[in-house]
Amino acid sequence: MLAQQRLLSKSGRRSMFRCLLFLAATFIYAPASFSQTTATHGAAFTARLMNLEAAVTETFRYNATLHNSSGQARVYELTAEAPIGWNVAFKVEGSQVASFRLDSNKTQDISVEVLPSPAARPGKYTIPLKAVTGTDTSVLTIEAVVKGAYAVELTTPTGRLSDEVTEGSSTSLHLVVRNSGTIALDNLELSAQSPSQWEASFEPSKINRLEPGKDKDVTVTLKVPDKTIAGDYVTNFNVKNASANASASFRMTVKTSFLSGWIGLLVILLAIGMIYYLIRKYGRR
Repeated sequence: MLAQQRLLSKSGRRSMFRCLLFLAATFIYAPASFSQTTATHGAAFTARLMNLEAAVTETFRYNATLHNSSGQARVYELTAEAPIGWNVAFKVEGSQVASFRLDSNKTQDISVEVLPSPAARPGKYTIPLKAVTGTDTSVLTIEAVVKGAYAVELTTPTGRLSDEVTEGSSTSLHLVVRNSGTIALDNLELSAQSPSQWEASFEPSKINRLEPGKDKDVTVTLKVPDKTIAGDYVTNFNVKNASANASASFRMTVKTSFLSGWIGLLVILLAIGMIYYLIRKYGRR
């Protein structure tokens, strides 16, 4: 019985010793397994901040370093595996480069600028950066957390922002409201700032929801009052909600109506006739 207890005691001590060894190995090698850098054959590609957050319209800027601990100078080619539509630029000492020479046992600071695609959805993107020399490759993995952006545009189907209208009449204009951001826009309202006594109505006058990248056609009925003097007038159309707004200036050329033109011509002829009559009648005296 005593011998069995001694065997069990030894077995327990061995099990505890194995557990301690396993925990020690885990703590020793765990940092290497979670590292965002890979060093091969005397090169270390690192960055202090590897995770940045910004809007899709902003540039992500990372400060990286590459250390050449080999016994000779090497030329490193810099590449990035970014999503389609993204742009990655490497800068050394203020100049954009694709490769550079690094002497033995030297460290070079590298600025990495990442510009997301305008169509990038909000979320976290992983971008491996590589410094390649010969058959050796050092990898640095960075992360870009894209925040959503609110943006709206107001234009026309053709881009033309001018038209003609006859005084005393109405005309229909076609506008396009576009969600150029990455977040859906809710409760967009349309309005107009037009000359005095002009009237503008929208169909629809409110857009309940507009998804990113989508368009909504809007018809504007613009009514010009009678006796409006011929010339150019500007009407400002606006679309906005609590998060975004846009405007478009529309130039309207007002023309005199056909009937008004004939009436004006008749008045002029009558005036000329009256003057001629007065000259004939009183000019002889």
